[in-house]
Parts: sequence; structure tokens; C-alpha cells
Amino acid sequence: MGRLDGKVVLVSGVARSQGRSHALRFAQEGADVIGFDVLDEIKGSPSPAATQADMDETVRQVEALDRRIVATKADVRDYAAVKAAVEEGVAQLGRIDVVLGNAGVFTAPSLAEDMEDDIFMDTLDINVAGVWRTAKAAIPHLKKNEHGGSIILTSSVAGLMGYPNFAHYVASKHAVVGLMRTLALELAPHHIRVNSVHPGSVNTVMVMNDTLARLFRPDLENPTTDDFKAVAKQMNPMGIDLLEAYDISNAMVFLASDEARYITGVTLPVDAGTMVQ
Repeated sequence: MGRLDGKVVLVSGVARSQGRSHALRFAQEGADVIGFDVLDEIKGSPSPAATQADMDETVRQVEALDRRIVATKADVRDYAAVKAAVEEGVAQLGRIDVVLGNAGVFTAPSLAEDMEDDIFMDTLDINVAGVWRTAKAAIPHLKKNEHGGSIILTSSVAGLMGYPNFAHYVASKHAVVGLMRTLALELAPHHIRVNSVHPGSVNTVMVMNDTLARLFRPDLENPTTDDFKAVAKQMNPMGIDLLEAYDISNAMVFLASDEARYITGVTLPVDAGTMVQ
């Protein structure tokens, strides 16, 4: 028996990294999956775009767990595409019980005064408006459920504190908290719970790249991701260099499960203590 038997979860950014991890962890708990991803380059992103091969691998791994998955190419900046992906998934799987607003981007870091306008605005469009579009497309389906549902939005420790050189990312992740709290109030009468999860540094392509290594290790001529890990250990009191994606997925499963049936409007850090350091 899984904690999410018979449920259907919607995951944005499902092709790899945290999105794939969430899909697999929910499948392990008995859920079927509706997922979508942009599968295209994002201007200023230091990590390569997810590919159709990445998406196919997510599908393969979910199906290997004997669960169903409907995976579609869609960009969170395009509401029509998001809505079409959601409707196709519901047409095949029948419902949505859980929404994971996971898709996000980290683009070229710089001081706020030097940042390009389109880099700043694209980050907000993906990280905030994209989360809103995902929720907007799914909420009518959640309202049809007799026992409501759960929406979990991916923010960051950068949604609870500031970081220099990350004005676009920090602003977007703080905005996710405001969106979460508003949705929690609007949807509570429908027994739909809304929370946000705030990861620290996670071992994904968004974090493990040369751009962040150079930013955090300016003292080195050619820093590596291992050099970044040394700095990351100092960013939390537990001395953990990087969290793994499944650490975040486990928090998602808990918040989606009946064990958290009266938890709503909460900001949950998964950060090895970064917020209390």
C-alpha cells in the first residue's frame, strides 16, 4: 500500500532533476503522473536544456514502477500549452489530486544594477507566472474532487532570505510565497491545501555548473563543481555539501499525503539548517 494509491500528480519540469525525482517518488507511493517540460533553451541559463531523451527516460522509469504517465512538451510561459498538457493528462488518467509547481530557472547572475531587463523578466515569467499558470490550469480539476487536493510550490531558501547577484531569482522565489499564501486562503473552502517547499543547494544541473562554481569561488582561476561543494558545506550548520533531489521529493510526498491533511499555508525549508544559521 502506498500513501498516494489511486492519486494523480501533475508535475511541471518533469524531464529531469527535481521534477523527475518527484515523479518517481510519487509513483513509488502509488500515484500516476501528468508531466510537462519546456525541452528548449532558456536565455541566460548556465545549464543545458532538458531534451526529449530526458523526458523519455522519466517516462521509462515511471512505467518501470508499474505506474502510468502522460508526458508532454509545454512551456510554463504559454498558458494555452500548459492547459492543453493538463487537459490531455486528465483525459487519459481521469483526474488530478496533487499539483507540484516545480518548473523553474536560474539565469545569469549579476548585480541588480547590471542585470539585463529580459533576463530579470524571463526569470519572473517562468518562476512565478509559470507556477501560477500551472496552478490555474489544474485548480478546476482539483475542485471536482470530493476530498479536495494539494498544491505544492517549489520556492527556495532564496524565497526566505536574500543573496547578492541573484535579484531576479530571489525576487521570483519570494513571490512564490505570496502566491502560495493567497492560494491557500482562496482554496481552503474547497479542502485544497497549498504549501511551498524551500530547498537549499540540491545536486541538480541548476546548481552543479561552471557558472555557479566561478561565482562562489572567485579566488580560483578554473573552479570546478567540487570547489563549489566546499563552499556549500559552509552554507548550512549540518555541513552538508549538497542535498539530493529525493530529499525534496520526500517532503513533497509528506505534504501531499493525508498525514498532512490540515497543513496549509506553510513554508517548509529542506535546507540542512541554512535558515537558522
